[in-house]
Amino acid sequence: MEALRTFAASFNSYDFPILMFLLKAVGIVLIVLAVLTLIYDRFIQRHDQLLINFPLIGRMRYFFYLLRDPMRQYFGDEKFYESFDKVKWVYDAAERRSAYASFSPGQPQKSARLSIKNANCVLNNEDVSDDFSVTFGTDVKYPFKTTSVFGRSAMSDGAISPEGTRAFSKGAYLGKFPINTGEGSLTSNFLYTHAFNEENRRYLDVKEGTIFAKTVYKIIKRLLNPSVAQRVYRHMIIDTPDEESYLFDKVAMLCFRVNWQAPIDAFPKEVPSDLPDIIFQMGSGLYGVRDSQGNFDDERYQKVMRFSKMTEIKMAQGAKQTGGKLLGDKVSNAIAYFRGVEAHKDLFSPNQFPFAHNLEELFDFMGRLKTLSDKPVGVKVVVSSKETCDEYAPLIAQRVKEGSSAYPDFITIDGGEGGSGAAPLEMMMTVGMTIAKALYVVDNALKEVGVREKVKVIASEKVLTPDDAIVLFGIGADFVAIARAFMMSAGCIRARECSGAHGRHCPVGLATQDRSKRASFLVEQKAKNVASYHGQLLSGIRGLLAIMGLSSLQSLTKEHLIFKDHVGKTYQNVDSYFEEMLSQ
Repeated sequence: MEALRTFAASFNSYDFPILMFLLKAVGIVLIVLAVLTLIYDRFIQRHDQLLINFPLIGRMRYFFYLLRDPMRQYFGDEKFYESFDKVKWVYDAAERRSAYASFSPGQPQKSARLSIKNANCVLNNEDVSDDFSVTFGTDVKYPFKTTSVFGRSAMSDGAISPEGTRAFSKGAYLGKFPINTGEGSLTSNFLYTHAFNEENRRYLDVKEGTIFAKTVYKIIKRLLNPSVAQRVYRHMIIDTPDEESYLFDKVAMLCFRVNWQAPIDAFPKEVPSDLPDIIFQMGSGLYGVRDSQGNFDDERYQKVMRFSKMTEIKMAQGAKQTGGKLLGDKVSNAIAYFRGVEAHKDLFSPNQFPFAHNLEELFDFMGRLKTLSDKPVGVKVVVSSKETCDEYAPLIAQRVKEGSSAYPDFITIDGGEGGSGAAPLEMMMTVGMTIAKALYVVDNALKEVGVREKVKVIASEKVLTPDDAIVLFGIGADFVAIARAFMMSAGCIRARECSGAHGRHCPVGLATQDRSKRASFLVEQKAKNVASYHGQLLSGIRGLLAIMGLSSLQSLTKEHLIFKDHVGKTYQNVDSYFEEMLSQ
């Protein structure tokens, strides 16, 4: 204590004239600004009555309101997920940190939940098969066999930044799992891992700089960093507003994008081996597969499918039962080029898919797509009732009985709590069943008409950790598509500024087209994190199967699950629980 007094006394003996002057100057400036703001609020502005009555003090309301969303996760309990522990697991898994917990979870998980049954005699992890493949398409020329039961769910290039899409694409390539394009079309950024060579020049639009441009690139790369050097180089050799639609090949030192005007014979006969497994999603806007009048273009679709493994028709999405929405701030020149629309204007897709005035027409269109691509075609839906499935399942059975291929090879179910970067609030949590109930309904409906083996089921909603997924596999999912957790693995901090509304943009450059925010996005680092998260998911699934005494994921059924409700009632047979819930 005496030492502290001595230090304080010695500190007071010093004089800081410059520091004191600066503090006084700042104080004077703040007082002047406060007085001017007070005068403006009280006597000039006439659009906010709170500020008229409470000038200055009233502004604190808006300041704290501004901080509410981005700061909520730091000063409050996790509300949307079961606990913050699950969120932290995602970040730890992505960044290759230990994902083990100590003592107990920081937050207790909800009491009403589906859980797993452990075995009396468990297995070691290495006793569990590492074959997590799923095969889509039983009656097409080129079925799609995945190497994983997980994939990145639909997120469009445009909703996601170019750098973000590149990180996801490379992460999918490294991790060997599928990536869904979202309705924004197959863009250059999904082809980020595609290397230029003279063979693929036939279907590429290539821009190569002069010796001077290449020298400038090398100098900037050495003095600053490769990202800045690439932007300068691209700007020097490409004189169109959509210059960002070109990829940069650092080996060949040139820029390229797909030349969709090239004849179809110039396109690869098989998906290039240096690409991830791409699932092409077709939305109501038909982006990427339409002609100049906005109509479906058969040949353009065939060209897109030379890079893709299968097609998903988007009828609906968890938090977005309307057509996709991309605000004008995110419709950059490159995005406008990819989608064939006007730049910098709000882009709202129609609610209705143009070939789905009824289910018969939708199924016929699926048959048309299969004929054009020889690859699997499926549909993404939100289920609201058993009656919804009772319309799909009998028609599938009828088409199968007739020997027709005009039916979905898979159905993607997005639960009612699925997310979106931009959606009407009134639809976010009030449309559709939760994923567990919807999955149960679809699985049973397909089994009842005898076509379950023909149609694979993909589940998507709020999956973060292996235990989230294992429950869905137990209920009947063949494959799980994940969006939020993959976003978090790529650096998302859940600030909820994805839409770009009100002039506010994603602070980490992942879900924005704002160049200043995107400039700091670390593509290669985040690609490794995305792949790491996926690897930890598979590892966790093997661990859970081991304690259940199951040697493969295919052995998992509803019999290995239990349900305990919020009052402690336990359902050893989860069929009883679901039937009870659906009958209410």
